[in-house]
Amino acid sequence: MTRVRIAPSPTGIPHIGNTRTALFNYLFAKRTKGKFIVRIEDTDQARIFPGAKETIFEILNWLGILWDEEYIQSERKNIYKEYVKGLLKKGLAYEEERAVRFKVPADQEVSWIDIVGNKKISFKTNVIEDFVIFKSDGFPTYHLANVVDDYLMNISHVIRGDEWISSTPKHILLYQAFGWKPARFAHLPNILGPDKTKLSKRHGAKSILDYRKKGYLKEALINFMALLGWNPGGEKEIMDLAEMIKLFDLKDINTASPIFDLKKLDWMNGEYIRKSQISNLRSQIYEFFDKKYPIAMVEKTVPLIQDRVKKLSEYKDLCEFFFKDPEKYEIDLSGKKEMLIKVLKSLKDVKDWDAVNIGENMQKTASNLGIKNSDFFMALRVVVTGKKISPPLNESLEILGKEKTLKRIKKAF
Repeated sequence: MTRVRIAPSPTGIPHIGNTRTALFNYLFAKRTKGKFIVRIEDTDQARIFPGAKETIFEILNWLGILWDEEYIQSERKNIYKEYVKGLLKKGLAYEEERAVRFKVPADQEVSWIDIVGNKKISFKTNVIEDFVIFKSDGFPTYHLANVVDDYLMNISHVIRGDEWISSTPKHILLYQAFGWKPARFAHLPNILGPDKTKLSKRHGAKSILDYRKKGYLKEALINFMALLGWNPGGEKEIMDLAEMIKLFDLKDINTASPIFDLKKLDWMNGEYIRKSQISNLRSQIYEFFDKKYPIAMVEKTVPLIQDRVKKLSEYKDLCEFFFKDPEKYEIDLSGKKEMLIKVLKSLKDVKDWDAVNIGENMQKTASNLGIKNSDFFMALRVVVTGKKISPPLNESLEILGKEKTLKRIKKAF
């Protein structure tokens, strides 16, 4: 049976690259009807970041990348101690200043066929120094705990970032020292920024929770991450999780480093917003703004902006005028008093307050005043919303209501 794992260290908050690795492991497990395991590698106790472990699980839970088994390495340190004793007894490790080192054999070649690119990778042991496997604080190092756990947990495939390639020969040597068959390795090319340098915070190497705070949907983030290095063939780019599971294959992972493109993420998120049912989008916006806006009004206004926004956060800029009077105007309204008095009088006469009647009334008023439609409706838009860009004006006035509309027009002169 396929058994894969992610092994995050709680020494910091996982960024989008770490989460992509988790997603690929999850997709492979589900595609092969295997198991997906989360193992918190917290043996470096001095560098543990408060709240990091909880954040790792929060990210996975929110995205729906659900795990089958969970382990914490610090709870297993007595297990590692026994395996270190075995290596010391065989003369394959030695103690040095209360830390135990693995004795690297000389003049050997360590190699494996990496699944990504189906390529052979080789290292000479002469370039690998004896490395620490057990520390004086009673905890194993990453190398030992990683190999022992992968063996004991029957991990069949180790899918991780290619920054771990240089560690892999050490792991294979440990497998050999214990007399175990190594897992198969698949090293994912690292994600690069638009300038083709290592992805950093200035490019977008943030936590998934940072993207959630900015108004990105989890479905769009999963879709976007999946295509950072994986291509199932064809032109289709919008896929749900079930479709990704059906198509996912490690052989389709590119050997070239993918480029993180924030514009593509924005586009993709916008596509998911446009595909959303109104009821879902209403709930997502309502929750995103911590239930600040009345849900009934959110539901009325969502259809006006669904085709215009790329992130949930953009709802506020477009729709806040529905909930509070504008505090300033984006164009100078001085000299518009006469026009606004006529508009106020004309709108007072509208009996059936709906978008069609409002629009016809305003067209007639603009014509009577001899004002170009573009100038007339821009001024009216700014009077009511405060902004030059807003949802469709007539529909907005219908939702805002007659009383509030007239009050705002009066306030502007």
